Amino acid sequence: MLIQPSQADVRRFFCGAYAKSRSGSKLEPIEILASQWIDEHPQYHAELADVDAALAAMLVVDPHRDNPFLHLSMHLSISEQCSIDQPRGIRQAVELLSHKKQSLHEAHHATMECLGRMIFESQRAGKMPDGQIYIDCVQRHATKD
Repeated sequence: MLIQPSQADVRRFFCGAYAKSRSGSKLEPIEILASQWIDEHPQYHAELADVDAALAAMLVVDPHRDNPFLHLSMHLSISEQCSIDQPRGIRQAVELLSHKKQSLHEAHHATMECLGRMIFESQRAGKMPDGQIYIDCVQRHATKD
């Protein structure tokens, strides 16, 4: 089943996971993973601390500013893709890139570029995303000098 949360749902999820993590509350497995990525991004903590402000900020579009909710969502997506190796080969490609960069975090950031490019190209062409193009892009990052 495909779950398609709204933008507000995503913001509530990350703000909730951050709040639960800070308070020491019991976390669901997906919240544990989210909180690990949140911990890697202290620059987002202030935005995650206030769900009402995060929801109000949906109305403000600033192309010169990172969207912490999109960024963290991509980390979760890549983590999930790797855990189930879907598309087939993504786990190995990200592992090789992590080894090369000596950082899973940095490997995810490079993978995000590939994921974003694949999604953009599929939307532009009106076609389904091409997983092989995505994996090839990650592999190119892993073999760059």
